[in-house]
Amino acid sequence: MKKKIAILGSTGSIGKTLVELIKKDKRNFKIELLTANKNYKQLLNQAKILKVRNIIITDEKSFLKLKKKKLKNIKIFNNFKHLNVIFKNKIDYVMSSISSIHGLEPTLQIIKYTKKIAIANKEAIICGWHLIKKDLNRFKTSFIPVDSEHFSIFYGLKGNDIGNIEKIYLTASGGPLINTPKVKFKSIKIEEAIKHPNWKMGKKISIDSATMMNKVFEIIEAKKIFDLKYDKLEILVHPTSYIHAITKFKDGMIAIIAHDTSMKIPIFNSLYDNSKKKIKTSKLNLKKLNFLDFRKVNTSKFPSIKIIKKLKNKDSLLETIIVLANDKLVNLFLLKKINFNDIVKILNRLINMKKFRKYSQKKPSNLKTIFSLNKYIGKEINKIIQ
Repeated sequence: MKKKIAILGSTGSIGKTLVELIKKDKRNFKIELLTANKNYKQLLNQAKILKVRNIIITDEKSFLKLKKKKLKNIKIFNNFKHLNVIFKNKIDYVMSSISSIHGLEPTLQIIKYTKKIAIANKEAIICGWHLIKKDLNRFKTSFIPVDSEHFSIFYGLKGNDIGNIEKIYLTASGGPLINTPKVKFKSIKIEEAIKHPNWKMGKKISIDSATMMNKVFEIIEAKKIFDLKYDKLEILVHPTSYIHAITKFKDGMIAIIAHDTSMKIPIFNSLYDNSKKKIKTSKLNLKKLNFLDFRKVNTSKFPSIKIIKKLKNKDSLLETIIVLANDKLVNLFLLKKINFNDIVKILNRLINMKKFRKYSQKKPSNLKTIFSLNKYIGKEINKIIQ
């Protein structure tokens, strides 16, 4: 029987990788839903190739352009309020890969319609993990992380107890500026910040890698997903990105998870979990294994890492503020309204303000709180840069 699946954000890098995997194995899958924001042409092309009957395009202008095509075999929706019409029964798998905070609400809306959800959205996990976890339990939906580091931890923990963990090390390539002197950071151009040496990623996440904010986010994610304290987590710089996670257990054993620098591997494993399906990958790279080159993070050069020390083990809205503010600051950098160094400088200034420090004592409660906070942060950042 074909596995029924849905892809939220099918025109993004994660979604496109999954689509390519499915195209090679169409006889085993039936795509029930594909979604995108603006890229209606690519979305429609994917739907035709994979014979998908339901698509959601959330941008109003793109939706109207698509509706004009009067497609016979494809139902077009403008939002996620019609999931009860699209899904009559629980499907087998959902990939949630809509970027930014906009991916949280669709993720929550679709959990009850699937047996398993793979989440590749940092913002959704950091800002709404308490809500996601609640719905996972309520609707008996299993979860699998797709980010390479968190999938590697997840994979390395199979058969092991969380209580046996002494320390987990997440690796960081150091991004495109690992060998750039700190004195040049103020004049870093967009094209330099997005030129990642190992991974092909979008502009936003490439810049997060350049500031190393992505590692701050991954530490927060790991703390939430695996229910750990921050002192159980550490970052190691590993320029080749061959090792993705190291787990040291209390019994003395160490699990080191390595794989090629391709998101295809964690995506493939999330789709074919516990099956005998094989994926073609490179041979064991002895050169990389012999020269692993692990280093401590230079926090003088990458001050974003110091933010982790400000975080408490209890969930708070401070984590949400950090994610939402960073999103806005990276966008301002892409618009050339602030320089590269300003991203972390303004972020630190914001979270040290009295009006925001109080949020470290407040727990996230609902979506409305998160979205209201998002607007508030935007206004405060605009005041600072003016």
